[in-house]
Amino acid sequence: MIDFDFAALRRIGLTQVIANQLYTLSLTLPSTGALQAGRITEVHRDWFTVHQGVSPLHARLQPSLLQALDSNDTSLAVGDWVLMDQHEPPHIIARMPPLTHLARRSNDGRRQALASNVDTALLVMGLDHDFNLRRLERYLALVHAAEVDPVIILTKADVSPLSDAHLVEVTQRLSGSVPVFAVNGQSATTAELLAPWMGAGQTLILLGSSGAGKSTLTNTLAASAQDTGEVRAGDSRGHHTTTARSLHLCPHGACIIDTPGLRSLQLDLDETALSASFEDIDALAMQCQFRDCSHQAEPGCAVRAAVDEDRLHNYQKLLREARRNQQTPLDKIATRSKWKVLMRSVKERDKQKRG
Repeated sequence: MIDFDFAALRRIGLTQVIANQLYTLSLTLPSTGALQAGRITEVHRDWFTVHQGVSPLHARLQPSLLQALDSNDTSLAVGDWVLMDQHEPPHIIARMPPLTHLARRSNDGRRQALASNVDTALLVMGLDHDFNLRRLERYLALVHAAEVDPVIILTKADVSPLSDAHLVEVTQRLSGSVPVFAVNGQSATTAELLAPWMGAGQTLILLGSSGAGKSTLTNTLAASAQDTGEVRAGDSRGHHTTTARSLHLCPHGACIIDTPGLRSLQLDLDETALSASFEDIDALAMQCQFRDCSHQAEPGCAVRAAVDEDRLHNYQKLLREARRNQQTPLDKIATRSKWKVLMRSVKERDKQKRG
């Protein structure tokens, strides 16, 4: 039996679909008495902040659940819905399979959870030195692969002399496939622009680099008071004023997950998922003269003729990353051996020419 306060849980993103899934999940568990439902709002090293709609509480993870998560190379994330027992402190005994889940690869290749059960990703990029179209496309690939709707927010429009030009660059590069707004993150007008994505029960996540204005935007949308920091004058790099992912409640019923700036973003996706962010390239490839066209030097390439050169270069770079992620350890060993043989052959040929 679950202790449900639907009206209270609605404030932190509960929908009827999620309520049904939590109830179904509870039926699979051994009879352990009354259960509490909640949503993770902060993840710490060995405990979690779980909100129940009225107030947050601290909870521990049941060892058996930790073992199950580790065996599947997964971990709990901000935004996850969980079931807890009635102990003091409570123990998280089950995690609802997320409807959507954002994750990246760490430098050592392990999967790192970012957030769960997100409806919309606000991709935040400053109109100062932070402006970088390749990085923006990387974020788009991440959220498209998770089937999360993206909205691009270009901040600092009130202070950047290039705001209009950069806005044109983004819309032309993406061919109008994603909503784009140039905003002043401190203005109430920004909340009005984003109102269609901030209805009751909706969950948004802010993604972007340090200093892009994510915490400022969170303060505006959630009417909160997170610390914000200045950026360096030379390169607009920001400090990590947000040091951990956290979920915030908004006045009109939406939830916002603020995140620290990501210094690097290695994507956790395959070729099929990547194509969702580059639908123009996928469609044009059907018109290439050769079916296996790599869009590099082949004659009759429809992609090179129509797609921005820098966008195509970025797509090919992300495609190589996706293929590497799909390789098994044996595949990687075979690839390294192949390149070693090739390099030895090149060195030997150069040596013979010099002789």
